[in-house]
Amino acid sequence: MVKGRVQGVFFRAWTRGVARELGLRGSVRNRRDGSVEAHVLGSVESVSEFEERIRMGPPAAHVVEFEKVSSTHTIGDGPFEVLPTI
Repeated sequence: MVKGRVQGVFFRAWTRGVARELGLRGSVRNRRDGSVEAHVLGSVESVSEFEERIRMGPPAAHVVEFEKVSSTHTIGDGPFEVLPTI
């Protein structure tokens, strides 16, 4: 979960690009509360690099809170994708 100025600033598309660059699978989506939710699966090194980049966000974003939690979310075999808002 990422909070701050993370919607309307190209955050999801940027996140998808970072995840694909790092070879991660998963998804990202906006939440109605204004936060962004990402689910990722990959090597420890790639996930760590993803977390570092997400904490910074794209240039127009301002991340004020990053929360990492375990999840039972199922991640498919396809490429990292942007999902509809929940």
